[in-house]
Amino acid sequence: MRPNRTAIRLDDLGKQYIIGRATRRNGSLRSALAENALGIARGLRSRIRRNGEAREPESRIWALQKVSLEIAAGEAVGIIGGNGAGKSTLLKILSRITEPTTGCAVIYGRVGSLLEVGTGFHPELTGRENIYLNGAILGMTHREMARKLDAIVDFAGIEPFLDTPVKRYSSGMYLRLAFSVAAHLEPNILLVDEVLAVGDATFQRKCLGRMGDVTRQGRTVLFVSHSMDAIRRLCSRTVLLDGGQVVLDSDSTSAISRYLLRDSDDCAPDRWIDLSRARRIGTGEIRFLGARYTSLNAAVGYRAFPGGPLEFTLALAADAARSVESMAVVIFDQAGTKLINADTVEHGQVLRLEPGRNEVALRITAVHLTPGAYVVGLWLADSVGSPFDYVEAAFAIEVVEHESKAFGSTPASNGLVPCSFTAVQTGLP
Repeated sequence: MRPNRTAIRLDDLGKQYIIGRATRRNGSLRSALAENALGIARGLRSRIRRNGEAREPESRIWALQKVSLEIAAGEAVGIIGGNGAGKSTLLKILSRITEPTTGCAVIYGRVGSLLEVGTGFHPELTGRENIYLNGAILGMTHREMARKLDAIVDFAGIEPFLDTPVKRYSSGMYLRLAFSVAAHLEPNILLVDEVLAVGDATFQRKCLGRMGDVTRQGRTVLFVSHSMDAIRRLCSRTVLLDGGQVVLDSDSTSAISRYLLRDSDDCAPDRWIDLSRARRIGTGEIRFLGARYTSLNAAVGYRAFPGGPLEFTLALAADAARSVESMAVVIFDQAGTKLINADTVEHGQVLRLEPGRNEVALRITAVHLTPGAYVVGLWLADSVGSPFDYVEAAFAIEVVEHESKAFGSTPASNGLVPCSFTAVQTGLP
């Protein structure tokens, strides 16, 4: 495929689901049997309703709405958004797993996809047999597969188990082999969902490196991930989805910044920020209700400044008397890179919370960041690191200059971390 040719074109793409009803599958014996069983069940439910039970109203949701995009061959494009934004639905349509309700998706070239661990593998077949099976599905010859076999096995690191049925593989082995097959069979377009989160850090680095190689070879990558750092490193362009619609299609830095700051409209210093409706993960046994931050310095409007303190007051709601072994204030840059992680677990502090509302103060003694906008995340977890509550992007803060220095100006471009330094001219006669 020549560079700069269109690889994917989406025109007004939409996907609607009816809650409680299975999507009609492609025609196969298994699908037909499943449809018949569902038909019998629906008939029984109808009879019950006729005997007095009220019919439940049919609920429809749009997983995708009016999505129009054009992606060139050789582009690495990130797809980001919160849970339920439509990211996985989009990749399933492009992989032909499901059909769109409206619009169309036009794909130029062979597609390799990694949407779930082991997708396309037969559990009774060995690793070797599954590699050849996937190659045959993609239209590759036996000779082509034999030429690539060693590279696939070496990347996956499963050589001792190559002739073992994959049903005996661990989830990590399954993932490594699935990714290696998808990345080495020379698809024109590679679709990768969040499954890389299953692998360890070393394997994730190998995957990102391999996807970078794929794009340098002129092939296209669509990468769905919640890791903003991985998106920033791999993709120059990122599409932000929300509620099934394209919110922003821009360079990755701008899209990631918009994503991280999406719930941070009201975040002035020294006033309470409501977190009751913030996007979060965790058990919910303890939740962040709100937060307030201040640098304790009225001269800069209580905003953070390089080298100055930054104090956070956090309001927590506990469903019962509980202990918190890990509470952290995390500060990210706008690309999603973690810069500061002030976690009580480092000092062995245990917070004892009473049922209902609690307030906890955490002070960072000195903030060593250059002026600019940053994102604050909040974390609560138990002794084994299972989160009670994690708000990745709770609010934004601004770091400002405290005072003018020297000529009253700063360098045109600074690094993220300020430093103290001196310069001495030497070599004078």
